[in-house]
Amino acid sequence: MVIKTDSLTPGLLQILHQKGTEPPFSGEYNHSERPGTYLCRQCGLALFRSQSKFQSACGWPSFDQEVAGAVLYMPEGDGKRTEILCARCQGHLGHVFKGEQYTALNLRHCVNSLSLDFVPELEIQDTEEAIFAAGCFWGVEYFFQKLPGVLKVEAGYTGGDLLNPTYEQVCTGRTGHIEAVRVIFDPLKLTYETLTQYFFEIHDPTQKNGQGPDIGEQYVSALFFYDELQKSVATSLIGKLAHKGIMVATVLKPVNVFWPAEAYHQQYYLKTGKTPYCHRYHKLF
Repeated sequence: MVIKTDSLTPGLLQILHQKGTEPPFSGEYNHSERPGTYLCRQCGLALFRSQSKFQSACGWPSFDQEVAGAVLYMPEGDGKRTEILCARCQGHLGHVFKGEQYTALNLRHCVNSLSLDFVPELEIQDTEEAIFAAGCFWGVEYFFQKLPGVLKVEAGYTGGDLLNPTYEQVCTGRTGHIEAVRVIFDPLKLTYETLTQYFFEIHDPTQKNGQGPDIGEQYVSALFFYDELQKSVATSLIGKLAHKGIMVATVLKPVNVFWPAEAYHQQYYLKTGKTPYCHRYHKLF
């Protein structure tokens, strides 16, 4: 389990830690009807299944049942509302209401979309997360989505200090940000070590100044570790490649705030029907 506080944006922290509320009808999952599971955005625990989601017209995602044991109920001091939190990391989710007669279970978990991640998997109980950079995030996302056990890949920017960076700003190479992907995976089907091996195999980790024809600080090879375990796995793999004569240029950095890229960058190759121009799989391990 990884608690992902260091990678959360100020907006996510305002919801999950400061018990804020996103504006009604603004959330990504308000009208979503895809089959799958809604996870805690902070720790990756499965919280709600799509089968329990219903439309209440309240402006926030509504669920009439949680995954058993995944949600903590905390009556608020005024006695009028009950707060709901992730039972594991205690990130704020929203509130629960009874007696409204929306469904047969007569219960409405009113949840902030920003408190959630969605994966198209109905049986998942827990997940883990990793952040990698390997050049243009279109190609990196494309290849990670093909790996069995990967549940979600999100393109974004990380490593710099600029708040809310845009693609145009990152492309200047002066923000300190690197194009990266956030990978959510099933640890019962895929280990972090196997995932990281695959990361090294889908790009050229020996290139120092970018990836393929994409040159610049924003395209360098980098691995952002959440904890010492992830760091040690990456360090060990780099050592194994060095033993084979492969001198890896990939930089290892602690996780920084991960800013999701603009919507048109997400699943770019799936949307366009094109294929990566500077990434390919080549077995190294």
